[in-house]
Amino acid sequence: QVQLVESGGELVQAGGSLRLSCAASGRTVSNYAMGWFRQAPGKEREFVASISRSGGSTYYADSVKGRFTISRDNAKNTVYLQLSSLKPEDTAVYYCAADRRGVSYLPVSDQWGQGTQVTVSS
Repeated sequence: QVQLVESGGELVQAGGSLRLSCAASGRTVSNYAMGWFRQAPGKEREFVASISRSGGSTYYADSVKGRFTISRDNAKNTVYLQLSSLKPEDTAVYYCAADRRGVSYLPVSDQWGQGTQVTVSS
């Protein structure tokens, strides 16, 4: 098992930027595909972005493509999500997930962080 702790969420104005971090402990994060998901009030959790173990492959939801960037620093056991050009509809709790089997298994992973709140004001 890997323990995940997200940070970096805050209140920001529309058009602003944030960087979220997901710090992993307990296992070497380089063995895990990693991803970010979000859940807005009254809505189901949705995929945001994911990254392969090496960082060589990244994937994005259409709604964030071109605005968000996922990256990882395996030496620091940390995954990042850079959020830019934020919109009020990006308001949600953002969760980090990890899975040794690969990015396609992230939605059904049993390894999740507690989440960090991002609020975008208009």
